[in-house]
Amino acid sequence: MKDYIELTKPRVTWLILMSTGIGYWFGAQSGLHWVVLLHAIIGTALIASGTFTLNQWYEREADGRMRRTQHRPLPTGRVTPRQAMIFGLMLSVAGFFELYYGANALAAWLGLFTEASYLGLYTPLKQRTWHSTTVGAIPGAMPPLIGFAAGANTLTWDAWVLYAILFLWQFPHFYAIAWMYRDDYARAGIRMLPVVEPDGISTARQMVMASLVLIPVSLVPRYLLMAGDWYVAGAAVAGCFFLYAAVRVARERTALRARGVLLASVVYLPVLYGLLLLDRSRL
Repeated sequence: MKDYIELTKPRVTWLILMSTGIGYWFGAQSGLHWVVLLHAIIGTALIASGTFTLNQWYEREADGRMRRTQHRPLPTGRVTPRQAMIFGLMLSVAGFFELYYGANALAAWLGLFTEASYLGLYTPLKQRTWHSTTVGAIPGAMPPLIGFAAGANTLTWDAWVLYAILFLWQFPHFYAIAWMYRDDYARAGIRMLPVVEPDGISTARQMVMASLVLIPVSLVPRYLLMAGDWYVAGAAVAGCFFLYAAVRVARERTALRARGVLLASVVYLPVLYGLLLLDRSRL
């Protein structure tokens, strides 16, 4: 059972579910329905787990060539490809129906689109072009939309600004990981930007640009009356902190500085979501 749980990447899934919960919080304008929220969380967790499992099934050979992934259940043979594929499909189907019947059809179809685009576009593109990171950010930013749809059965500007925040956040986060493990990615034939351009200049530029644009975008919830002035102040400080970490990578392109961006990203998102919850203006 431990090996099957490992296939679902629980350490990544909690960030996804946090984003889903924030989306639901702002989508449920008519009042929170805890049962619907629970179904949205469970359904999203199942679809995310199924997606991660099928992704590892698809990339099992590449994972076997990377030091940081060669001990996963599939490369080591602790789980067979057939077992992983069946497990991933079962989770995905269960997640779709959990969202469809527990929340609504819109949330379910958004979940299905997320999985289809992640597995059908992002995953195969990783071995063809470094632009796969941009393509992968599209399904990667879907959790707030799924949560919002579960609460409102529609998508408004509130939902899309949450999507935009998560979309931009992913670039510094994943480019930091790509820089830290660029040798591993090269060994597996995965064309991440630091592999294609080993000097790291373009990678650092992408981090700085995304974290810079993220600051004004993160302030938009105040002007949509989603949050108040305290949120603006906190979001600005958190955004500058994130940007500072990215600028340090541009000045000193090392794995240590990239790890600093990764840590800043993991801190930034929960802080921003916490500020949104604490200073929500429409209660």
